[in-house]
Amino acid sequence: MKTTYKVNIVETLQMEVEIEADNAADAKLLAMVGRQDGKYVLDSSNLKNVNFTVQRTERGRNYVR
Repeated sequence: MKTTYKVNIVETLQMEVEIEADNAADAKLLAMVGRQDGKYVLDSSNLKNVNFTVQRTERGRNYVR
């Protein structure tokens, strides 16, 4: 008998950009605005990591097959 599983897939994308700013907070803000405005678009070429977690689906006691 086969069992049902929930599989959670998490992909991490990463991009490094150089930004001229007066301080780190301003650099972060400029990066956030640039990303929001579409200047920095992450796609599959920016894939850094993939993680899979599996959890067996629990059936209640009243489950009838």
